Amino acid sequence: MVSPDADLATLARVVGLVRSNIERVIEGKPDVVNAAIVVLLAEGHLLIEDVPGVGKTQLAKALARSIDSTVRRIQFTPDLLPSDVTGVSVFNQDTREFEFRPGGVFANIVVGDEINRASPKTQSALLECMEERQVTVDNTTYSLDKPFMVIATQNPIEMEGTYALPEAQRDRFMARVSVGYPVEAAEIAMLDAHTTTNPLDDLEPVTDAGEIRKLTEIVGEVHVSPPVQRYAVALTTATRTSTALHLGASPRATLHLVRAAKAVAAMQGRDFVLPDDLHSLARPVLAHRLLPSVESAMSGRSTGAILDSIVAGVPIPDAGRA
Repeated sequence: MVSPDADLATLARVVGLVRSNIERVIEGKPDVVNAAIVVLLAEGHLLIEDVPGVGKTQLAKALARSIDSTVRRIQFTPDLLPSDVTGVSVFNQDTREFEFRPGGVFANIVVGDEINRASPKTQSALLECMEERQVTVDNTTYSLDKPFMVIATQNPIEMEGTYALPEAQRDRFMARVSVGYPVEAAEIAMLDAHTTTNPLDDLEPVTDAGEIRKLTEIVGEVHVSPPVQRYAVALTTATRTSTALHLGASPRATLHLVRAAKAVAAMQGRDFVLPDDLHSLARPVLAHRLLPSVESAMSGRSTGAILDSIVAGVPIPDAGRA
């Protein structure tokens, strides 16, 4: 039997390889790269939101190419149909039977580019597969292979030609990150690296789907003590009772927060979750699920700022491995 320490050492080795691989493409954004790996190990889905041209799709592709697994890319456009995402049954003239032709979600990693440029009807085609890892077409259910991760990019809602993601869709994304503009040194380095060749073209896989499945099992064994569980519930409950918010965090958000914290703990070599793990993940895991009240919106307070003040008001327990 492999010891827990050996398991965590294996996880640290693979995470280091994946991180280094992605950073060959995305320079100067270690926090964003780290968040993407956390979501992968926690078996969640990642939403990358930012203005065009900052590397959202590059980040998604770099993570996908770092893993030797099936990858599909879906370009979301206003004319994209739900059947393009999930698949469709087509009548075969030779066999006189209907055959199922899988859609874009039938892959280990699905890159959904500019997800909020598709209609809400098409966006909703992702709801079942993201939550239940399955697709139902014509009363037949098809299971999706593990690992299964949706990495979606979206432009800010203020930009032309975008639709707001429904609350149910946002709630299925474990975390939302923003790439942001690079610092000057990183942008200069990008000019050297990207003007002659595309680093994505030379990116080779450093792990495979089978090893990722083993790592997610290791993350699943990370211990969460009762005080830490109560702290997680206290954080999400505080968002539901805050007068500054119209919509608070769901029970699914609590589950995602704990699962992401377990991944963070494992990546740091621990087999138990600390309250600080939950505290550090509050913004990326919770903020995109919340809706400000009318008063908060009119006063110009951002959802992130409201969440920060709520989290600061929740007492942090003194808990660890217990």
